[in-house]
Amino acid sequence: MSKVTPATRALTAAGVAFTVNTYDYDPDAESIGLQAAAALGEDPGRVLKTLMALVDGKPVCVVVPSDQEVSMKKLAAAAGGKSAQMMKPAEAERVTGYKVGGISPFGQRKPVQTVIEQSALAHDLVYINGGQRGLQVRLKPANVRDVVKAVVADVLA
Repeated sequence: MSKVTPATRALTAAGVAFTVNTYDYDPDAESIGLQAAAALGEDPGRVLKTLMALVDGKPVCVVVPSDQEVSMKKLAAAAGGKSAQMMKPAEAERVTGYKVGGISPFGQRKPVQTVIEQSALAHDLVYINGGQRGLQVRLKPANVRDVVKAVVADVLA
């Protein structure tokens, strides 16, 4: 497994301190985020999942704790839209340049608006996908917010 991805390159270019952590990715896991948290031995609230949605038809990246669900109504409001829906996996892969299970908010093919769940900022360090299945980067949640210029909002269901 390569530990250099578009995501890690974007973090390095931004001057962000991070560590790379690998785990055995299970493609059959019911929840990729929860499986990552268990494999890393971490609290699921500190392991953030990256989801792709459409708000009024425009791609939006949303980052939430792996043990939580997104409220589409709250996401739409946070992104300045009227309605939101989850993006189909094939479209998420095309838009981001990453495979589902390896989507990172960093280094996506084209920058899109990103919304991060406000509770994620309460942790000293969080884990987030590093751009490859089985690869997580550990960093300060404020760095996640700053690098992708994320809107911080309550988007939990």
